Amino acid sequence: MSELLAAQGLLGQGRPGGEGRPRIAVVIPSYKVRAHVLDVVRSIGPEVAVIYCVDDACPESSGDFIEQNCTDPRVKVIRHAVNQGVGGATLTGYRQAAADGADVIVKIDGDGQMDPALLPLFVAPILRGEADYCKGNRFWELSEIRQMPWLRRIGNLGLSFMAKASTGYWDIFDPTNGYTAIHGRVVARLPAEAISKRYFFETDLLFRLGTIRAVVVDVPMDAKYGDEVSNLKVSDVLFEFAYKHARNLFKRIAYKYYLRDLSIASLELVVAVLLLAFGVSYGGWHWWQLAGSGQAAPVGTVVLPALAIISGIQFLLAFLGFDIASVPRRPIHPYLVDIKGKART
Repeated sequence: MSELLAAQGLLGQGRPGGEGRPRIAVVIPSYKVRAHVLDVVRSIGPEVAVIYCVDDACPESSGDFIEQNCTDPRVKVIRHAVNQGVGGATLTGYRQAAADGADVIVKIDGDGQMDPALLPLFVAPILRGEADYCKGNRFWELSEIRQMPWLRRIGNLGLSFMAKASTGYWDIFDPTNGYTAIHGRVVARLPAEAISKRYFFETDLLFRLGTIRAVVVDVPMDAKYGDEVSNLKVSDVLFEFAYKHARNLFKRIAYKYYLRDLSIASLELVVAVLLLAFGVSYGGWHWWQLAGSGQAAPVGTVVLPALAIISGIQFLLAFLGFDIASVPRRPIHPYLVDIKGKART
């Protein structure tokens, strides 16, 4: 890892304020991962300053297991008294790493699916000032998609399209990918108590990043599927995810287009909704009245709703074009203050 970061001139450039090399931390949510977590820790390169293993009230006592069997001095175990889910464990690690002065915080699962050798690919865009948050994308290489179980493949494709709309990040894919990296100063701006703590965590985090206009970048990666067992059941989260995506979509539109700003897209959306509602209701009402009478519909009752619906679709497409073009492009972390209140530019 050091060779890749050094080749890009990132290890030697130090922090933005010139205070030595960047401090990189890793957070590992540790829940039922005893079979793999030690191998994951051993695979993390020496450029990582500290590794936070968060025992999320694990019934296998993962924290005790790590302390008893891991000799890596970088490892710090954090324990939850009550299980909070992968999101809660990750946020706890984020907060501790940011408080300890980490510049970049990488989250890696402890089940062995995420290759620690890819870590520099996630860190580099942030250190170069190109991104505030990086996440993995297992759909980048089409040849690699075949390695993913077909049920996960279909589920992730559907979730990706819903997440594009609910988060506003139209240029990313694979939103549930948990291999991520975030700048330490961005962590302090996240409303940790409002973020979903369990399986919707990654997508809800993207929504929250969108509200502060953080730049998110996809990192191509391959997934590894071994003997680990997933705790996620599609049937258990399908309706929950659909509801939360819809909720975040409406909240995002309200925040972005009507509370924080008023643009031409704000008006386009209002006109689109009014025209579509009128066209569907007016046309549907007259169709229902004439359906059983055997009478031909007057030209006006056909043309008027048709024009309204077509015009509404055009306004909606114009709104979507504006929304897609407004994906954040300018990283925010150079303009934030760190957790101790000192500005670093």
